[in-house]
Amino acid sequence: MNTNTPDPETVPGLDAQAAHRWRALARPASPWLHEEVAARMQTRLSWFREQPGSWLHWEPVLGGLQAHQQLRAQLPKARWFVWSERLPQTLAAIAEPHPVGGWRWWGRRRSPPSTVLPEGEQVAMLWANMWLHHEPQPQRLLQHWYRQLHTDGFLMFSGLGPDTLRELRAVYAQQGWAPPGHALTDMHDWGDMLVHSGFAEPVMDMERLTLSYSSAAALLEELRTLGRNFHTARPAGLRGRAWRTRLLQALEDGLPRDPQGRLLLTFEIIYGHAYKPQPRPPRRAEQAVSVDDMRALLKGSRR
Repeated sequence: MNTNTPDPETVPGLDAQAAHRWRALARPASPWLHEEVAARMQTRLSWFREQPGSWLHWEPVLGGLQAHQQLRAQLPKARWFVWSERLPQTLAAIAEPHPVGGWRWWGRRRSPPSTVLPEGEQVAMLWANMWLHHEPQPQRLLQHWYRQLHTDGFLMFSGLGPDTLRELRAVYAQQGWAPPGHALTDMHDWGDMLVHSGFAEPVMDMERLTLSYSSAAALLEELRTLGRNFHTARPAGLRGRAWRTRLLQALEDGLPRDPQGRLLLTFEIIYGHAYKPQPRPPRRAEQAVSVDDMRALLKGSRR
């Protein structure tokens, strides 16, 4: 557990060190749910009249390797870049074929035309799928993304909202346990942060997905691909087999089920996009004018 003094710009209740450690883990593949959300976000790209001529994919392995290939196919003439905390491994993963619906999609294997965004260069679109909800300092990151976009460029992002895992949170509360995760940000607050970061015309929407699982063990296995418990009040140290047995039983007994008897979990998915507007002209310095001078000016203007 992080015992350092909390940063005022860090999400309350989120252990920043734990989040960074999890994001640095090697991943053999992108989570299924992230690929699904990316596919839904891609349909929103058609809303824009002008398709971007360049784009930056923020952490493609976590955001979706299939989505990365599909974006390249959707924007064949656009220059693309990637950002990753594990850049060599990410570039290797991008070069590999990725399974789609049980088949392996081979596509064209070619060397990336560009990888890291050069210092001072900007792009027309920044794509960040399923990242912001476990970012310890989201306001700083939004401001960084703003600087990486050129004027009239746009940001597209998605993440988890506060109704995510509401059934799991209810089970933990019933057992008297600390929350299974930190509180997630509401979409209206994301809109406010976008404006505060300099973005214009933010558009936010959300949907709730209900996923079903054959067992509590299968549910936990998938949740481990999506994140960890980053709550600062989580128990310290590792848990034993007795704890896992108790947790599985609590989930089997406490989670709702569909008519087929499968366990149900809700995921609230938040989508957002916003533009980087034209820079505003600098304000002129204020000038003090006496009442007598103002009267003289007004009289002169009448003449």
